[in-house]
Amino acid sequence: MVSAANPLAVEAGLDVLRKGGSAVDAAVAVQAVLGLVEPQSSGLGGGAFMTYYDAQTRKIIAYNGRETAPAGATPNMFLDESGKPLPFPVAVTSGKATGVPGAIAMLSMAQTEHGKLAWKDLFGDAERLADQGFVVSPRLAGMISSNFPQAGTPDATAYFTKPDGQRYQAGDLLKNPAYAASVRKIAAEGPKALLEGTLAQEIVAKTGQGPLPGTMTLADLKAYRPQVGDAVCGPYRVYVVCVPNAPSSGAALLLGLGILEHTDIAQRGPTDPQAWFLFAQASRLMYVDRDRYFGDPDFTPVPIEGLLDPDYVAGRAKLIGDVAGPAPAPGTPRGAGALAPDATKEPGGTTHFVIVDAEGDVVSMTTTVESIFGTGRMVGGFFLNNQLTDFSWSPINADGTKAANAVAPGKRPRSSMAPTIVLDREGRLVAAVGSPGGNSILAYNLKALVAILDWKMSVQDAFNLPNLIAHGDSFASEPARFAPGVVEALAAKGIEFKGSGGEGSGLHGVKVTPQGLQGGADDRREGVAKGF
Repeated sequence: MVSAANPLAVEAGLDVLRKGGSAVDAAVAVQAVLGLVEPQSSGLGGGAFMTYYDAQTRKIIAYNGRETAPAGATPNMFLDESGKPLPFPVAVTSGKATGVPGAIAMLSMAQTEHGKLAWKDLFGDAERLADQGFVVSPRLAGMISSNFPQAGTPDATAYFTKPDGQRYQAGDLLKNPAYAASVRKIAAEGPKALLEGTLAQEIVAKTGQGPLPGTMTLADLKAYRPQVGDAVCGPYRVYVVCVPNAPSSGAALLLGLGILEHTDIAQRGPTDPQAWFLFAQASRLMYVDRDRYFGDPDFTPVPIEGLLDPDYVAGRAKLIGDVAGPAPAPGTPRGAGALAPDATKEPGGTTHFVIVDAEGDVVSMTTTVESIFGTGRMVGGFFLNNQLTDFSWSPINADGTKAANAVAPGKRPRSSMAPTIVLDREGRLVAAVGSPGGNSILAYNLKALVAILDWKMSVQDAFNLPNLIAHGDSFASEPARFAPGVVEALAAKGIEFKGSGGEGSGLHGVKVTPQGLQGGADDRREGVAKGF
């Protein structure tokens, strides 16, 4: 089964699986097509996290393809001459915003270890669609005509404008021969095609252009290495939930689940206002600890063991209360250092997909160019990421303490991405889910897991539930999706919604049922889940 955000990408993945390819083989094909047909969300110039389940060994490992800051990055790179943060539209389209892309290198590492087909044979659908053209989807058309600053850059304008001077609209055929050439090169040469040679030179040249040129060099690109290691796994009721290590925020999702395990949310359901109140309060506690403590563990210790310690989790759960009071303060888990408050601005612009192959191996992968169309700068037919704007914009406090997510050379910025796989206590697959959504990803994933695991809902019904994002003193949601009376009851407890929480969810997932695999794709986007 493949569940992804565009039917063309799903078909590319299924085609690989039908040929006997593995879940990781299919992931390469899915990413290559998504980068073409959903360029607002992910691509060859972006980064990713992958959680991988090996059905034979029942082990879960996590791949880190997060972008890195160039050697020339400085803590104040997003501050102006007076020391104030740059306006976001200025920073996001700048050459400074791009980190060294890691998604393709990460996929290559995983495919070398878990692939069955030849790497060179996994890009055919992407190459064909780029050469022959693909039909612009309504969502892409909306992004093309949006007022996002990246949609108005010279590169985006040139790419998305038809010969008659009009912008591409839904239903139009869009060709991208430069993208076809790039995937041909990557198919032949692997990630070196992106990190060395002519494409690398083009990336350096493009990020070095003004306004606000970056410092990326060929040496930065050549030095990039994806990471692989054990997933972070934690118990939740009768399940084991696994996510990538920091700088992914997956462990914060485990904290949120741990807090909810101390409540009676499982005995309630999606029509019960108290269930959503508990969810909101647990979310606030999850987010405040994530914001304070998460960053790149190669640079700043992240106290994950302390955050997931049962006594710490139990103590945090006691703070839920009967009404939503002021925003909770971060806790002090074992191993926590003195860190400055966080000032990270994390926009949306991401996608998630889940793949299960014939052997039962699973890929749960969240992948991104960060914001909509990344920086809006293109090389080789694809957009460059603006991942470095995921660092804290106020890296140092007045007292000299640094934020966990402060910029540093070679550092990976913190990410809300949290591709998740759930097992039973014997190590058998239960479900795999994930979502885009910028800062709201953790809330989207938490909702899906509660609905699937506690409320025993189908994957699709779980995804269709309203999203509720509770972060500090901010509560955002989709009031029209709630059962009658829930919104009013939450308001009586101090939870009043303002806005929808930014970028909508794009949940995709699969769960195992006695009848076989059951998939779901968020109805807020254009994806599908298909199996055979």
